[in-house]
Order: sequence, then C-alpha cells, then structure tokens
Amino acid sequence: MAGHSHWAGIKHKKGKADKQRSKIFSKLSKEITVAAKLGDKDPAMNPRLRSAIQAARSANMPKDNIERVIKKAETGQSSNLEEIRYEGYANGGIALIVDAVTDNRNRTVADVRHAFTKFGGNMGTDGSVAYLFNKLGIVHVETTYEEDKIMEIALEAGADDFTVLDDYYEIITSPGNLSNIIEVLKEKNIESLLAENTMRAETLVNLDQEASEKVLKIMNFMDDLDDVQEVHTNAEFPDNFTIDE
Repeated sequence: MAGHSHWAGIKHKKGKADKQRSKIFSKLSKEITVAAKLGDKDPAMNPRLRSAIQAARSANMPKDNIERVIKKAETGQSSNLEEIRYEGYANGGIALIVDAVTDNRNRTVADVRHAFTKFGGNMGTDGSVAYLFNKLGIVHVETTYEEDKIMEIALEAGADDFTVLDDYYEIITSPGNLSNIIEVLKEKNIESLLAENTMRAETLVNLDQEASEKVLKIMNFMDDLDDVQEVHTNAEFPDNFTIDE
C-alpha cells in the first residue's frame, strides 16, 4: 500500500501549503450535507455523518460552521447535491476513480472529462476500473503518540491493519467499523489527522519519477476541482518521490 500511502502523504503536504482553506471547507461541507441527507441527522446513529464531522474537525473547520451545515441539511435549506463517480485512465493506463458531489451534473462531467483529456488520459464507462479497487476505512494518527499504544488500541477496536509511515500511523479497517475506531481513539484522547472511507486498489502499478509526475498532475488537477471530493488510483509512487510545495 506504499503508493496509496504516499499519495495520502502528498495530499497532507498539499493541504498544508494550500492557502485557500475555503475550498477544503467546501468539500467537507458537501460531505457532511450528503451524509446528513442520506442518513439519520444524529451523528451517533449515522456512521458516515460521524466520520464526516471528524474529518472536518481534523481539518480545523470551526464548530459553528459544522453545526450550520448540519442544520441546513436538516431543514432542507442546503443545495440539492448528488454523488457521482467517474472512472478512467491517466497517462500510461493508470486507473483513476473520481468521486464528486455536485448540484450540477453537466458542469461536473464536463470538468472531469476536460481534466482527463488535458493530461493525456481517457474517461471510461461505469465499472471500467472500479473492479480493481476495494472500499475500506482509514485513520491517520500523528507519530507523536507511542506506536505500541496506538497499534494496541487500533487492533482491539477491530482494525484490519496498522502501518507506520514517515509522518503518521495509518489504521486500516472496514468501512462499517470506521466510526468505532474514531470513537475509541477519541475516548483515549487521541486526535486523528484524517478519518475517511476510501477506495484502494488490490494491485498497484509501480511508476518511475517521470510517470509519477504525469499522473500526479492529473490527480492534483482533479483534486482541485470544486465538485471533486476524492481521487483514487492504482499508481504506486516511488518512496523518494517529492513534489514542489
């Protein structure tokens, strides 16, 4: 999973360098809105909403903002958002899944198709690459906490895997157990850097520096689109691969 973990690390760095925090908050607000609309409005009864709120808190989104978004969803004042998934290939045949939340399907598909074309990729049909990926939950915790302690807590809470990376620990679990992991960590006064359900490929494709740069360009471009929530890939970037911050 080194490639995916490295992409997550790249996104961490990119997020820290990104001064347009309103974009980050907008994406988080959309996820909270969709989670609240599709499930129970009480986070205790809605794992996805709980995870969305935790992600917002981890990004230092103000509590008032979070509560305002939930209230709008409860009262029907929020935009009519829908979830859409796009699939395709980046340069070199690397698989990409692009998850979006939008109030304008035509605008979003045009933006995503343009991104694929602009960087030498191809937009595929539904199911063209989804079979390569599995859905799972991930939690990132700062390495300032004791490794053995975090690993013990994670495994006792039902985690499937625990990995030590350069800047954080990564806990992997089933999508349905993500909220439980979050709650257990919270009870132990442990803050998470990231908590989300995501997609990861069963088999990774090793890339060299040049190919990594090409794939990362389209992924970063996609990630910066207002309607795009998450970009998933089966690319494995080199361990020494870096980006300009």
